[in-house]
Amino acid sequence: MIRNLTTAFLIFLINATPLLAQQPEKPTASQIYHDLQSLNFIGSALYVAAHPDDENTRFISYLANDVHARTAYLSLTRGDGGQNLIGPEIRELLGVIRTQELLAARRTDGGSQMFTRANDFGYSKHPDETLDIWESDEVLSDVVRAIRKFKPDIIINRFDHRTPGKTHGHHTASAMLSYDAFDRVGNEKEFPKSAATFGTWQPTRLFMNTSWRFYGSRENFEKADKTNLFSVETGNYYSDLGLSNGEIASLSRSMHKSQGFGSTGTRGNETEYLEFLKGEFPKEKTNPFSGINTSWSRLKGGEAIGAILNPLEANFDFKDPSTMVEPLMQAYQLISNLEDTHWRAIKLAEIEQLIIDCSGLFVEAVADTQTINNKGKYNTTFEVVNRGAVPFNLQSIRTKDGTDILVPNETLTQNEKFNFKASITSKATSSSAPYWLQEEGTLGMYKVKEPLIGLPETPVQEQVVFYLQYRRMTLPITRDVIYKYNDPVDGEVYQPLEIVPEVSTSIANKVIIFANEDAKQVAVKVRAGRDQVNGLVQLGKPEGWTVNPAQQSFSLTRKGEEQTIIFTVTPPENQSEGYLKPLAIVGDRFYSKELVTLDYDHIPYQSVLLPSKAKVARLNINKKGEQIGYVNGAGDAIPESLRQIGYTVTTIDPENISAEHLNKFDAVVMGIRAYNTIDVLAFKQAELNKYVEQGGTLLVQYNTNHRLKTQDIAPYPLTLSRDRVTDEFSQVDFLAPDHAVLNTPNKISQEDFKGWVQERGLYFPSKWDKNFTPILGMHDKDYPQTEGSLLVTDYGKGHFIYTGLSFFRELPAGVPGAYRLFANLLSIE
Repeated sequence: MIRNLTTAFLIFLINATPLLAQQPEKPTASQIYHDLQSLNFIGSALYVAAHPDDENTRFISYLANDVHARTAYLSLTRGDGGQNLIGPEIRELLGVIRTQELLAARRTDGGSQMFTRANDFGYSKHPDETLDIWESDEVLSDVVRAIRKFKPDIIINRFDHRTPGKTHGHHTASAMLSYDAFDRVGNEKEFPKSAATFGTWQPTRLFMNTSWRFYGSRENFEKADKTNLFSVETGNYYSDLGLSNGEIASLSRSMHKSQGFGSTGTRGNETEYLEFLKGEFPKEKTNPFSGINTSWSRLKGGEAIGAILNPLEANFDFKDPSTMVEPLMQAYQLISNLEDTHWRAIKLAEIEQLIIDCSGLFVEAVADTQTINNKGKYNTTFEVVNRGAVPFNLQSIRTKDGTDILVPNETLTQNEKFNFKASITSKATSSSAPYWLQEEGTLGMYKVKEPLIGLPETPVQEQVVFYLQYRRMTLPITRDVIYKYNDPVDGEVYQPLEIVPEVSTSIANKVIIFANEDAKQVAVKVRAGRDQVNGLVQLGKPEGWTVNPAQQSFSLTRKGEEQTIIFTVTPPENQSEGYLKPLAIVGDRFYSKELVTLDYDHIPYQSVLLPSKAKVARLNINKKGEQIGYVNGAGDAIPESLRQIGYTVTTIDPENISAEHLNKFDAVVMGIRAYNTIDVLAFKQAELNKYVEQGGTLLVQYNTNHRLKTQDIAPYPLTLSRDRVTDEFSQVDFLAPDHAVLNTPNKISQEDFKGWVQERGLYFPSKWDKNFTPILGMHDKDYPQTEGSLLVTDYGKGHFIYTGLSFFRELPAGVPGAYRLFANLLSIE
């Protein structure tokens, strides 16, 4: 056990721990000093890129903790189109996970988080395609809006706007949009709606955060013209935190767990480079804020504030920060009168927290339930403890709209605990689920209304305000109402108080395959969001399908109780697909959403509302074999998809892989990125090859060429690459039209490649042994043909198949042709 962790280091870990994400901060004197330094810096920086994990956490941490600038990361998307190394969630649910990972990263490195409405629709090879799908004017308006709202002095792009087609199209597009927005944000005629809301703004300068990698090699970088290049030392050690900047950056980077970005901390000198792109050229090449007034004198009336606060920083009392409360309250009054409404709001929030921290005040509002309904009632316990010696009086506790909940008018005696209880009726009119998923958007854009655009998550609706009096001054302290409980292992666990519908419905199997005309029993689960709820449930169906009975009743006694209702669904004679959509009716209210919970240790507990539905498909599909062995990789839902078409799927422990153990299976499937994530596979390939040699079929799904556990992933040599086809509508050529995998037991045609989602496939092999037969050819527009998406070879008595086709997306999406082709691969003889 490591016993010499500094207190400040522990604070960083606690603040980044999701179980404590709603817990009141309990900073040390060193952290308070650090926050005072940030209070005294009047300047902002905005970092811009495309996805979660694109951001340079070293530079964000440097800006927030070294410069003490107000720092935000504008991620254009939420990363919905990525892969998931920690679970089966993809698309919208993955976007929720990655959003929370970004927020955890910002809690760690000191930044804040912003977004646009752009949807990560998957890999794009060119920004032209990206901007077309994103509806470029709409995303540009969001970028302009973000800049006007945040009002940064400097903007830093992660990517180069001048290199279209050389990297991910989203990356280049993010830089192009930022570069364009820089010249528009100061013009009130450009995107007038956000100009009217936030005013116009003109950042001082625009940079790109470059490195030798953008030049192709270190040698090229050394030779490059550095006239517009600035070097910034980002490896500094923060004695008040007990951490080097590189250590904070690695802790932040490691929050991107779904992408496998765990990072080891670094210490010592580290240099980052900025290329000047636009605006006012800095006088100093080591200070991105050079020439910008970042002191209190920047603001009208600010010099008097600085005269109070700067000496507090210079003469900080680490033994007793409470000695600063009197001057902080004086500064608080002056800040309240600032004419600059932008900085007034920001600095009021910062100094309020400093006063609370210096005073040792503990203020909390805890509900007796984790979920409520719109306009529902809940009981709340208010805890107030003045742990310091500063005299405060608790005047009242009110709702955000100013309605009194309690009027204690109590003098807060030092270290005496005050508990008050009251019942609150929520005034919420919508759920607390992720707001960007409430309405159906387009392929490239979420549908979001003002004023929610750009917010990282749904604003907390249940808040209370504690009004404390210090002498003749009043200090309002706003707190989210939270829920907490004691866990036998983790101890005190905090969760958000969430607003959920009184009824939600779900169908467990999101894809239901009908291989013939036989009817199937479909279970609809109805869940109560409150006590004593009853009503009716119906099951919407596609045209040509029948559902019996038409509707059924449900009755639920307690919140959280579930009732399963069975409907009989009969498909049409011919091939057909569509959706079953449950609808619950309670009085005159209709409910059509499914409540999905995400419970991972590294992010706060999430309740997500999605349209309640299941795809149904009547397929003409045949298969051979029954028993399939599956080695789980980085997380996918293919085993359940295979069960849908009648296979018996058994999960194989990688430690137990042996030819003898595998011989009972008609085929063995390796999950996505298995060779990237399972260490023991470095020693098991010989047994897998032996299984094939003895007559088995081994199907290996895609892996990346980065961090392979072994290069021997097949019985014959093949080389993985970054080749991919991102256009899900791209033409597919049959290179071996007579091969069994295209003909038996299902005859594959061009129809089978219609309706695919997000992409054709990824990380195709670029080289392979002559024993392999390439089956399919495909390419994106203006790119050369790739032939490595599906490779098949005989080996001994059996068959080995390698495929980069994105079955992990297509099967859970219910794509008929993907099922038919996958069945053929498993049925090869």
